Amino acid sequence: MSISNLIALLGGLGMFLYGMKTMGDGLEKSAGAKMKLIIESLTSNVFKAVLIGTLVTALIQSSSATTVMVVGFVNAGMMTLKQATGVIMGANIGTTVTAIILSLGDIQSDAWYLAMLKPSNLAPLALIIGAVLIFAFGKKQKLKDIGEIFLGFGVLFIGMQYMEGAVGHLKDLPQFKTIFANLKNPVLGILSGAIVTAIIQSSSASVGILQALAATGAVSCSQAVPIIMGQNIGT
Repeated sequence: MSISNLIALLGGLGMFLYGMKTMGDGLEKSAGAKMKLIIESLTSNVFKAVLIGTLVTALIQSSSATTVMVVGFVNAGMMTLKQATGVIMGANIGTTVTAIILSLGDIQSDAWYLAMLKPSNLAPLALIIGAVLIFAFGKKQKLKDIGEIFLGFGVLFIGMQYMEGAVGHLKDLPQFKTIFANLKNPVLGILSGAIVTAIIQSSSASVGILQALAATGAVSCSQAVPIIMGQNIGT
């Protein structure tokens, strides 16, 4: 791997993490208080708790943040352990939204509305909207927060594109093939997924790296499954 590819990979990962944090911060500032009220009031049964956990985490894109919030509610006596379990289960579902959106890059269609769903087209549009809201309407805090959501969204997907470009050069390297040949062992796949996610503390980011590898054909579906299991342990 050349220095330029390594820089592109690390730079892309940095942009991915920064975009995710910016998007999450914007969402929390614009709707954080309301989310807390919703979680408190709509977790009367396990089904509702799972649904709320899914929706909230899909918005703030951090299952860890949702879990910390829930632990706080349990400690304060505002939520039972049964309700908290449902919300955390939902949080693990909601955190997959970023991965689903990233997979839209493989859409093959001439229809303009489907083409716009591709991250390569969606990212610049999100950046434009975000920049306009922040710089043209920055005096209004609500609009500024919404601008941060769009800006983070755009930066996240540009980071993903950098990572895809960087790892595309890796798949033909003998050393790289050797590493992933060893990852055919499910136990090693789980361990590698858990370690990487524990280091960068973001299952969405580590799944993003895995998707970038899968997009180049470097990782098969059978190899990806145990790695994803490990990523959910590592988070």
